[in-house]
Order: sequence, then structure tokens, then C-alpha cells
Amino acid sequence: MTQAFDAAAQQALLESRARMALDLARQLGAEACEVGASVDQGVGVSVREGEVETVELSRDQGIAVTVYVGQRKGSASSSDAGEASVRAVVEKALAIARHTGEDPASGLAEAALMATELPDLDVHHPWPLSIDEATELALRCEAAGRGVTGIKSSDGASLSSGEGVRVYANSHGFLGSQRGSRHSLSCLLIAEDENGMQRDYDYTSARDPRDLLAAEAVGESAAQHTLSRLGGRRPATGRMPVLFDPTLASGLVGHLMSAIAGGALFREASFLCDRLGDPLFPEWFSLGERPMEVGAMASSPFDNDGVQTRDNVFIRDGRLASYMLSAYSARRLGLQTTGNAGGARNLRISAPLESREALLERMGRGVLVTELMGQGVNGVTGDYSRGAAGFWVEDGKIQHPVEEFTIAGNLETMFQGLVGVGSDTDTRGSIHTGSWLIDEMMVAGG
Repeated sequence: MTQAFDAAAQQALLESRARMALDLARQLGAEACEVGASVDQGVGVSVREGEVETVELSRDQGIAVTVYVGQRKGSASSSDAGEASVRAVVEKALAIARHTGEDPASGLAEAALMATELPDLDVHHPWPLSIDEATELALRCEAAGRGVTGIKSSDGASLSSGEGVRVYANSHGFLGSQRGSRHSLSCLLIAEDENGMQRDYDYTSARDPRDLLAAEAVGESAAQHTLSRLGGRRPATGRMPVLFDPTLASGLVGHLMSAIAGGALFREASFLCDRLGDPLFPEWFSLGERPMEVGAMASSPFDNDGVQTRDNVFIRDGRLASYMLSAYSARRLGLQTTGNAGGARNLRISAPLESREALLERMGRGVLVTELMGQGVNGVTGDYSRGAAGFWVEDGKIQHPVEEFTIAGNLETMFQGLVGVGSDTDTRGSIHTGSWLIDEMMVAGG
């Protein structure tokens, strides 16, 4: 990067500002206080058709303060972590608290739950990359993709690299901080035949730049994805099995987690309210999180309440075993926090895994979905309807690409109808899963 990021110095500065905010809040009459502060710096380069399109250097920082006066709560934030700004934020939060209504569920998480194990989880791997080096990698990635026979043009390749520090502290005496990094490289290409143009992409992402795929491999993979979509047509309409690509199966996991999140539950905005212990999946399927996994994308020893994170099992042997709760949502529901303020961390599936070929054979006739469009998911009812593209499968073999169709069902029915999970696990994000084969959905094509 053109400007060095001194993570240690930034961490020390944010920790001192957090302590300052806590001291000020106490002096000014707050009964309790919590502070979140962060700073991130990164570089982004995008190229298109062999030319540099954009170079972005970003630096974002902020501090947020929440104070409690009795059962009244006030929050304020600023993008400036200077001493004068910290004082102004604390004063504003207190002014807000004194004019808000009482909420019996408000307040810090219990002091006994604060994280005491704060190991280095190996999630900070800076990449001392110059703009010229970043540009060269993006150009190499795009050139590899454009060099594949059949590729007409490019929508560009992009490289991003960033690192940052986050700090959380509260008036229980807890202060936790963590440095982190994330790097990625992507390529989006265009192919054309007599039926029109198709575009597709691929990417690589990792905490440690040494774990990224080679630039040429990303470009060539993006080209193959794009070429495979040529000649797309609409599939037949009817009820049939649907195989979700791993990149989309992770979205199904995301819908499940949204439905068991405390905020949706206490608002009664979820189709899984009051369902603890109920069977949702086949008995062979379990799902949990591993927040202390070394080097993983979402690892953290403490949640956004300062609570010690832990391995949680959300689906055990097919049954809903736990909700996903913060301290506040737990109080609203009369339950205990699960250490999930800020969400789940590093979701992992436990199930018998099959190759994609085996899943296609089990499917027989149906569609393999590789792209979804639209936002047709109702979290209250579980109804699911999305535009899609992918491949038609006949006799257990991929026959040709399909496009301009919709798939529809209900999430609960889809979960219960899960008949297989693939061994083609996508590990680029915080949700690791392979393909999902659902026994039956409504496919509406031509």
C-alpha cells in the first residue's frame, strides 16, 4: 500500500479512546457504558480490457458509544476518534438516554459472561502490496480469462486488500481488541454466440494472501464459467429436484440463521418462532459454529457484547437445538445469550458428503442452479421464490444451460426435503458448505 498501516499503533490509540469514553461516561452520570471503535485501511484496483479503470485507497474509522441510565439507553457515534469528538459523542449519548423510554431488556451483558480467553486467532496477515503490484495481478487475472478461446470481452478484474483493528470495551472492565485482514481477486467475463451474450465470474478470497488462488487460475475459471452458459434456454415447468451450487447453498444457511436470530424471534417476524427442539432437517444433518477456529474468516474470541464466544450447535441431528442470541434479544425472549451479538461465526455442516456427480445421479431429472436473482424470500412465512439460471439435468447428467426461470418453495419444506450435501465445499466465506440437493421445488420455465 502507498501508506503504511501501523496496526499496533492504531490498536493502542483505539484502546485509549475507548477507556477515555468509559471514564467520561462515568464522570457524567452514566450507570453503564459500552464502546466500539474500529479503523480499516485498504486498496482496491479494477481493470477492464487491459486498462486500469479505478484505483481506490480507503480509510474508514469510527467510534460508537452506548450509555445506560437506569433502563434508558442512548447511543451516538462519530467517524472522528479525536479526544474532542469522543467527548462530544459521550455527551450526545447521555442526552439521548435521558429522553428515551425505559426498556427492561436494555443493559450490558452480565459481567460473568465477559470473555477471558483472548488468544491470537491468526486472522491478521497484512499484504505489503504497491499499487503497481496490485494492478499487475488484476491485469494478469483478466488477461488469462480473455485469452481463453470464446471469450468476447471483459467486464473487468478487481483486486482488493485491506486490514483493520476493532476494539470493544465496557464498564464491566472488559476490553477486547482484534486485528484482521481480508484480500480478494475477482474476474467477470463476457462470451457471445448466436443466442446472445452471457457473463459470469469467479473469485478468490482469504485472510492470508498466500492462500489466494493464482491470478491466472481465477481468470481461466471465470472464462470456463462464462462459456458454460452459452446456449441457455428455458427449462420445462414442473415440480422437480433442485441442486443448489455451494455458493447458493450458503445462502440457504443464511436464511436459516436469519430465522433463528433473536431480533426476528422477539419481533415474531420468523417462521421459526417457538420451534426449539422441532425437526427441521433430516436426522443426518447438523449445523454449528466454530468462532475460535484459527485463521478462519469470521473468528473472534468475543462477540459484540464482549461475551466469550463458544462452539454452538444450532441444528443437532436435524432438530433446532439453539437460537442465535445476543444479550438483549435473550432478555426479550427470557433466555440466555448464546454469544452471538453480531451474528454467527464460522458456520460448519456435519453430514455425510457426496460428490456432485453422485448428487446429479440421485437427482435424475431436474435443474442445477448456479445463479439466483431477486429478493423473494419471506422470513415470516418461509416462502421462497427466486429468479434463477443454471443447467438442465437429465438421466443424472448435465445436458445444457438454462436461464430465465424461477424456483419456488417454502424454506421449511426445502430444509426437510434436503436429500444430500456435496463434498464440493466452498471455503471462501464464513459459511462452509457443498452443494445442496432438495427433493422437490416448483420450477417455472418456458
